[in-house]
Amino acid sequence: MYIAVKGGEAAIAASWRLLDEARRGDRALRELEVAQVRAQLGLLVDRVMAEGSLYDPELAALALKQARGDAIEAAFLLRAYRTTLPRFGFTEPVDTGRMRVQRRISAIFKDLPGGQLLGPTFDYTQRLLDFDLLGPGTDPAPSAHTTAAPAPGIASALDRLVAEGLVEAATPSDGDPEPDDITRQPPTYPMPRTTRLQMLARADEGWVLGLAYSSQRGYANTHPFAGEVRFGAVPVEIVPDELGFAIEIGEIELTECQMVNQFVGSASAPPQFTRGHGLA
Repeated sequence: MYIAVKGGEAAIAASWRLLDEARRGDRALRELEVAQVRAQLGLLVDRVMAEGSLYDPELAALALKQARGDAIEAAFLLRAYRTTLPRFGFTEPVDTGRMRVQRRISAIFKDLPGGQLLGPTFDYTQRLLDFDLLGPGTDPAPSAHTTAAPAPGIASALDRLVAEGLVEAATPSDGDPEPDDITRQPPTYPMPRTTRLQMLARADEGWVLGLAYSSQRGYANTHPFAGEVRFGAVPVEIVPDELGFAIEIGEIELTECQMVNQFVGSASAPPQFTRGHGLA
């Protein structure tokens, strides 16, 4: 952001008007609606919500419209708005085992227990431009595959391997301190692990991808495998003070990734696969 300018209020107001004109574009064309951005640019909306630390698809779509499609500017807009919101409480930890799965794949099974769900992904496309999308009337006809309900409650692919002692169990540690919240307090150095993870979770998607590839394939001596990648809707629960038990207030769409890596064992642990976990 460049703010070291002179010219006064009139110049700034003129800049705003120019920005409005640039955002509107050719007035002979229909104005882009927030609902269209939300429904048809879902991956971009998801990215802005992740980097903006606020799960609200409508506001993320609005920020994208206001920012002329600049994902970084839209994330900053969402972050700024988030700072004005009160905090009413904390949710219970989400249970991804209850996820209504739309996509589920694994790179470590020949036959994945429970089956694979390829889901809506670019992984199997030929990455050729579809010029038919330039014209109107290109909506695909709905099929049984696209209208089928997501699969509910598919167990983690690693559970069976954990039971056989091949993969380490994921058990919460005792006495973890309450993590800092970088959206409420400015980070202080040196950062604890929870703060570093929050910074990475909000970082630019392309930068994080580059960091992952350079650290795993460029300098590291190990390369983990995708134990399971899943995407779907997960219920969110809170415990109101006046009730004392959890109630479901809605659901959010999450992508979960569990990686496995080789471990030769130690004096206190047998040889097994260790695991890493990511959630967005």
